Amino acid sequence: MPHSSTDTALAAKTRLRGLDDDAVNGEPLADALDPMLTPAEAFFVRNNGDMPAAADAGAWRLAVTGEVERPLSLSVAELMESFPVVTITAVLECAGNGRAFLDPPVSGAQWRDGAVGCARWTGVRMGDLLARAGVKPSAVYTGHHSPDRSLTSPDRPALSRGIPIAKALAPETLVAFAMNDAPLPRLHGGPLRVVVPGYPGSAWQKWLDRLDIRDREHDGEKMTGTDYRLPVQPVGPGEAFDAATFAVITDMPVKSLITRPAAGFLASRDEALAVEGWAWSGATPVSGVRVSADGGVTWTSAQLADAVGPYAWRRFSAAVSLPPGPVVLMAQARDVAGNVQPLDDAPWNPRGYCNNLVHRVAGRVL
Repeated sequence: MPHSSTDTALAAKTRLRGLDDDAVNGEPLADALDPMLTPAEAFFVRNNGDMPAAADAGAWRLAVTGEVERPLSLSVAELMESFPVVTITAVLECAGNGRAFLDPPVSGAQWRDGAVGCARWTGVRMGDLLARAGVKPSAVYTGHHSPDRSLTSPDRPALSRGIPIAKALAPETLVAFAMNDAPLPRLHGGPLRVVVPGYPGSAWQKWLDRLDIRDREHDGEKMTGTDYRLPVQPVGPGEAFDAATFAVITDMPVKSLITRPAAGFLASRDEALAVEGWAWSGATPVSGVRVSADGGVTWTSAQLADAVGPYAWRRFSAAVSLPPGPVVLMAQARDVAGNVQPLDDAPWNPRGYCNNLVHRVAGRVL
């Protein structure tokens, strides 16, 4: 059973199941992700440590320090008043989403399919903040800092990630104070969080209170070793590896999720079955989705709706006719670079990141 603190913190998250973890972590079933904008009660929650006490947005301040000409200290109100406010629709996905399906298993939070969601994020461009501060030529990386602390070592941060300076200056990267047109909830990092479309959720630091500009790749908590990194060369189960050869994850793979019908569905043989869901990727646009109901022997091309933005997920839909009996639906997405979701062999790595194995939904045709 999940830790009792998880039960309490996730009480309002009516569509989530808590993970068996001392930190507060929870995910929904796939069918809860059917709306274009993931509602708060169905949006996954990921923590690496404790959560800071509920904060008054009026008293919260953000410091900008490090390799800048003019260090800043700004309230949330000053952010809203002093910089253009922008809104971006973007997918947020934990790098460990799908970890539970790896074989052999790896340690870490055992996410299934639900550590992903799509939301409207509102805030100010990180690039505008950095322009006001005056980024020095020595700037290479950001370091993100928050008041959450490790559960095992309370004197240490729970997480302190960062991003390359080029991504920090990109127009899609935000310091956000709203989610789906409402103030950013505490569980999702309120009053302030980083929004880094295309990057894994670990880069989207919650409860941001200091943005430190570094002259080297950031080396904060869970930024080094194998944390949120992938091996440059493939590493198989049981093989020795050198953590120094692992690279920071800066892109998420192409992926899809069936949201209709839900697992355990019953369908009629007399009607074509409508299969719908979402497809997304990191920096490389999705180009298509196909659906199979016979283990990949035959496929039906899905219709792919236009995206509402370059980092939002895209709706796919297909109609398939099925004989009576048990059936397993699969959806497989591809991107414009030719990358395709694997059917059977998940991309195993020692930490279980970026598993984009095709999604399967089992049911029965009557």
